[in-house]
Amino acid sequence: MEPRILGLHHVTAIAGGAQRNYDFYKRVMGLRFLKKTVNFDDPGTYHFYFGDETGSAGTILTFFPWEHVTPGRRGTGQATEIGYSVPAGSFDFWMKRFDANGITYNKPSEKFGEKYLTFLDPDGLKFELIESKTPDARTPWTTPEVGADVATRGFHTVTLTLASAAATAEILTEVFGYTLLEKHVNRSRYATDAVPDAAYIDLVEVPGEARSVTAGGSVHHIAFRVKDDAAELYIRKKLLDRGLQPTPQIDRDYFHSVYFREPGGVLFEIATDNPGFTVDEPLAELGTHLMLPTKHEHLRPQLEKRLVPIG
Repeated sequence: MEPRILGLHHVTAIAGGAQRNYDFYKRVMGLRFLKKTVNFDDPGTYHFYFGDETGSAGTILTFFPWEHVTPGRRGTGQATEIGYSVPAGSFDFWMKRFDANGITYNKPSEKFGEKYLTFLDPDGLKFELIESKTPDARTPWTTPEVGADVATRGFHTVTLTLASAAATAEILTEVFGYTLLEKHVNRSRYATDAVPDAAYIDLVEVPGEARSVTAGGSVHHIAFRVKDDAAELYIRKKLLDRGLQPTPQIDRDYFHSVYFREPGGVLFEIATDNPGFTVDEPLAELGTHLMLPTKHEHLRPQLEKRLVPIG
């Protein structure tokens, strides 16, 4: 059997203040803070990872927090909405929690037979909490304030806004193995049957929409999951054969990555399961130490002075 894309691996976005970002996702949303490290290409900037207990693929949300970043703008050529799966009946809890923390949200609505609740994080990043119509058996990370009956399970959907969706749809179907599941007006839902969760990508086609500006409150890229290095290199070869320009495989410490810009303009990544987040910290201590990429370890004294303390 040929290697397959196994749904979503992670989503990476751009934030403003590091402490505000940490507080919102760890305290308000109740995610586990998995890793405190730095941007490979800009080591003076943090790279935060949030997710479930172990950092399972399909639950990992990561941020580059720049203290004085300018706001971005949603538009075409961008991932514009991140959908989390939550238990049925949890919206009242989340709306009260958002009210208590000054978070902007809309009244619940419905699409593709599923109820959803839209909200914006403190930087304007757009999310949906979704009551999935298929059971989500993933075990959530819980806190004293966010219990298992309401906690997010991980990703459900990521929405891409595009001037033209056809070429992006070809990548999803012909390279990644997704199929068109449903369509309503200008929104098409694609799904993979390779995994039960984090399995949906929505394409929204808006030909007249302005091009996005990627900055604060924007998704930087979305990553699709593969089992291992061999599967990643197999997918990379398929991309090369289609005339795309994927990067060589890059070691990101916790996974291995290949990046490419899909035809609609969104930055895609292919990321492996290996080696995982316990490669440099024990499971019980994830997120408690400043972990630096090997190539930046010599900068530790300077970075520990420069990086804003968080916690």
